[in-house]
Amino acid sequence: METPSDRHAYPAHWEADVVLRDGGTARIRPITTADAEHLTSFYEQVSDESKYYRFFAPYPRLSAKDVHRFTHHDYVDRVGLAVTVGGEFIATVRYDRINAQGRPATSPADEAEVAFLVQDAHQGRGVASALLEHIAAVARERGIRRFAAEVLPANSKMIKVFRDAGYTQKRSFEDGVVRLEFDIEPTEASLAVQHAREQRAEARSVQRVLAPGSVAVIGVGRAPGGVGRSVLDNLKDAGFTGRLYAVNQAFDGDVTEIDGVPAHRSVRDIDAADPVDLAVVAVPAPDVPEVVAECGERGVQGLVVVSAGYAESGEAGRERQRALVRQARSYGMRIVGPNAFGVVNTSPEVRLNASLAPEMPRPGRIGLFAQSGAIGIALLSRLHRRGGGVTGASGVSTFVSAGNRADVSGNDVLQYWYDDADTDVALMYLESIGNPRKFTRLARRTAAAKPLVVVQGARHSGIAPTGHAVRATRLPYATVSALLRQAGVIRVDTITELVDTGLLLARQPLPEGPRVAILGNSESLGLLTYDVCLSEGLRPKPPLDLTTAASAADFRTALEQALADEKTDAVVVTAIPAVGEGPSEDTELAAALSAAAATGPTKPVLVVHVELGGLAEALSAAASTGPNAPDTPPRRPTAGPPEDPPPPVDPTPRLIPAYPAAERAVRALSQAARYAQWRRDAAAPGKVPEYDAVDEQGAAELITELLAKEGDPRGADLAPEDARALLSRYGIEVRSTLPAPGPDEAAAAAHTLGYPVALKTTAPHLRHRPDLGGVRLDLSSEGELRRAYEDLTQRLGKPTELRPVVQAMAPRGVDTVVRAVIDPAAGAVLSFGLAGAASELLGDTAHRLIPVTDKDAQATVRSIKTSPILFGWRGAAPVDTPALEELLQRVSRLVDDHPEVVGVALEPVVVAERGLTVLGASVRLAPPPARDDLGPRTLPAAY
Repeated sequence: METPSDRHAYPAHWEADVVLRDGGTARIRPITTADAEHLTSFYEQVSDESKYYRFFAPYPRLSAKDVHRFTHHDYVDRVGLAVTVGGEFIATVRYDRINAQGRPATSPADEAEVAFLVQDAHQGRGVASALLEHIAAVARERGIRRFAAEVLPANSKMIKVFRDAGYTQKRSFEDGVVRLEFDIEPTEASLAVQHAREQRAEARSVQRVLAPGSVAVIGVGRAPGGVGRSVLDNLKDAGFTGRLYAVNQAFDGDVTEIDGVPAHRSVRDIDAADPVDLAVVAVPAPDVPEVVAECGERGVQGLVVVSAGYAESGEAGRERQRALVRQARSYGMRIVGPNAFGVVNTSPEVRLNASLAPEMPRPGRIGLFAQSGAIGIALLSRLHRRGGGVTGASGVSTFVSAGNRADVSGNDVLQYWYDDADTDVALMYLESIGNPRKFTRLARRTAAAKPLVVVQGARHSGIAPTGHAVRATRLPYATVSALLRQAGVIRVDTITELVDTGLLLARQPLPEGPRVAILGNSESLGLLTYDVCLSEGLRPKPPLDLTTAASAADFRTALEQALADEKTDAVVVTAIPAVGEGPSEDTELAAALSAAAATGPTKPVLVVHVELGGLAEALSAAASTGPNAPDTPPRRPTAGPPEDPPPPVDPTPRLIPAYPAAERAVRALSQAARYAQWRRDAAAPGKVPEYDAVDEQGAAELITELLAKEGDPRGADLAPEDARALLSRYGIEVRSTLPAPGPDEAAAAAHTLGYPVALKTTAPHLRHRPDLGGVRLDLSSEGELRRAYEDLTQRLGKPTELRPVVQAMAPRGVDTVVRAVIDPAAGAVLSFGLAGAASELLGDTAHRLIPVTDKDAQATVRSIKTSPILFGWRGAAPVDTPALEELLQRVSRLVDDHPEVVGVALEPVVVAERGLTVLGASVRLAPPPARDDLGPRTLPAAY
C-alpha cells in the first residue's frame, strides 16, 4: 500500500556532478523505482567480500523484495543515492531514520542509520567520501542531525571514510561489530577535510588535461591549414613528449599517417593497448556529440573543445552546450571550452601546445588563464617577447583559455595552481565569475601561497559576455572588487597592468613596506617617479640625482647603498641615455645593476628607462646568462638533509624588470606592496569574539515563528516591533518610536518618552532623507512639538501620507549606516559608511564578507575615506569606535548564525563619545536555500 510519504516529490536538487579523487567525474542522484535493473546489474559486479562487508553475511544476490526495498524511498525517512558513470551505478548509499531504540521512525526522530556499497573497481577513487558529504546534506535538509553506522572490524576502508570525514565520533564495539555515531552538522574540521578533498580532486582533473601522456586531435585535415591541422602542427612543433594521433572520419582507408603522425578514422580505431588521455575536438558543432561518445567509450580522460557554435551563438547553441557538458560528464570526462583557444604546458616533461598559438611560449613561472582567446594571444605575446614595453621577459608554466568555460573554469585552474611547484605567480583575465563565493575562498587560500593578479573585462556593462551563464549579483562592480582585494587578489584594470605586475612579482621579492628609494641620472624623471609614488600610497625618499655624467659604477654603488639602507623597502632606478651611448654602455649598466641587486639585501629593484631598448635587452640578458638561467632547471631539494648543506640558492634569477614609464613601474610596485601587507595581515588573522546577550536559540525560534506568520515563500520585511525583538536577541537595542497620527498623539508620545524628542516621517519616499525636511530634532517642549508637527504636515503632506513618529533624542554623535545582505552570488556581505547624501554620492562605503573578525571590523571602520570624522577630525571629540566595531560583529554574527536573515539595515546609528544608539532598523527574512555554501562539493550545473 502506498503511503502519502511514498508520493513525496522527486528531489531533483539533490542531483549533482562531482569530481572524484583521480580527477574523473561522476553523477550523484536519488535512486528511483525505475532503477531496479541498474541496481541488480551493479550488485552483480560487486565482489563477494564487499557484499559480506555490507550485509555481514554471504549475500550472493538481491531478492525481488530487496530490490523493491532499495529502490522505493519516500525521500524523507528513507533515502537512497547512487553514483553513476556512463549511466550505470558504481556506488550506492542509503539512510533509514531510526528512533532511540534503533527501530524505523519518522520525524521528529533526528537519527538515521547509514550504509554504503562501492563497486570494487571504483574503490579508492574517493566515491564513498563524496557520497557521505551528499547523504549528510540530504539528511540535514530532512531534519536528521546524527548518523549511526555498523561496520565489521575488517572493513578498514569504510571505517577510514568515517574517521577521515572530520566529524566528532563516538565508537563502540559489540557482538563483533563496530558501531559509529556522529553528528552531521558541518564543523570546522569537516569543512577543512571537504575543501582539501575538493582541491585535490579538482587539481587532479585539470592536471589530466595539462599533462596527458597522449593526445588525439579530432578533425585533422589532410592538407595544411584548418583548425584541427593547426593544433596538430602546434603540438608537433612544440615537441610534445607523448604520443600523438590524427583523427578524421573522412580519412580514406589508405591514409595511415598525417605528416608522420598515426592517422585513424575514429579514436575507437586506436590500438586498445595505447590509452588516449586527451582529445582536442575541432569538428563542426553538430558532429561533436558523436565524437564525445566515441571518446567516452574509448576511455579518454579530458576534452579540449575548440569548436564554436555553442552558447555564444544563441539559445539553440546554449542548449547544445548544456547537452555537451552532460554527455561528457556522464563518461567521467571534463571539458575545456567549447569555443576554447586551447591549453599549454611548457614543462620539459610535457611540452604541450594543444592550442591555436602558433609558437610555444617561453617556459617560465607564470600561470595564465584567459576566458578570451584574443586576450590570451595578447598576453602570451607580451610575456614572450624581449624588448619594448616591459622588459625582463618571462615565460609561462601553464596557459588555459577556457572559451565559454562550460565546465573547467578559473576556479578549477586555481585549484591546480595552488600546489603546482612550477607556478609562482597566477595571472587571470576574467570576463565573468561564475561562482564568486567559491572564487573568493579559493583566491584567499591561493594568495596566501603565491600572488594572484586579476583583470576583469566587461565589468561596467552589467551584462555577462555571450556564452557565459553566471549567477546574478545585486552588488555593484566596485563592491565585488573590494571583496576580492580583501581575499588577497591583486586587482588591476588593464592587461598592461596585469603583465607589469606579473613580471615584477615573478622575478622580484615582495617589499617589506612602502618605503621607496629613487636614484638615477635624470632629476626630472626622478621627481616624476617621486610624485607617482605619493599618488599610489607609497612613501618615497627624495630622489638621488647621479647626474647625466654617472657611470655604470656610480649606479652600482648608489644601488648597493640604497639596498643596504634599513629604512628602504624597494628601489626604483631611473635612467636616460647619454648622448653617444651605444650597446656596450647599455650592457655595462645592466650588468652593474644586476650585480648590485644580486649581492645586496633581498629587496625589489625596478628600472624606469626612456627610449632605452638596449638597456632593456641587456637587463634580460644579464639574468638569462646567470648560473640559474631560465633554461637551466632549478635545483630541487633531495630527500633528507645533506651532510654538508650548501648555502641557500635562489632557484630563479633576479631579473630586473624595466618599464618605459614611471607610472607603470610604480603602479606595479604599489600593487606588490599592498599584497605584501595583505600577506602579513593574513598570517595573523583576527577572531570572531563571543559576546554576552546573544540568544542564538531564542533568535532561531523567533525566526521560525515569524516566517510561519508571514507565510510568503519569497520572504518578507519584518514589522518594526518584530525587527527590534529579533535584533535584541543579539544584544542590538533599537530605540523605540511611537506613532503620531495627529498632534495630540504626538504630544502624548513625547510625554511618555520624555523631552527632548525628535519628530520624523516614516514614509518610504522620505525615510532617511533629512535633506528633504522630514526630520525635526531637539524639540524640548510640547509647544515646539506642535509647531513642528504643523510645519511638517503643511510642507510635506497629510499625516496619513507621512506616517509621523516620535522618538526620544539620542546623544549627539556621528550618524552612520550598517547594512548586511545575502547576495545570491557573493554570499553574506556586511557594509558600513557614514549616513548622508555625500557618502552615497561618493560611494564611500566599506564592505566585508561575513563572518567578520575583530580585525575585519577595525579595518572596516577605518577604510572609508570619511573615517577621520570618527577619530576627532579638525578638533572634534573622537567617538566610541570600539562600540561601533562591536555592533558590526553582532550584526555579522546574526546573519552568519541564521541564513534566513537575508537583509539587515541599521540607519542611522548615532555613535557618540561613549556608546552608540540605533535609531532605525529593518530586517528581511526568507526561507533558507536548500543548499548553502556549507553543502557538499559539486560541479556547477550544465548551463
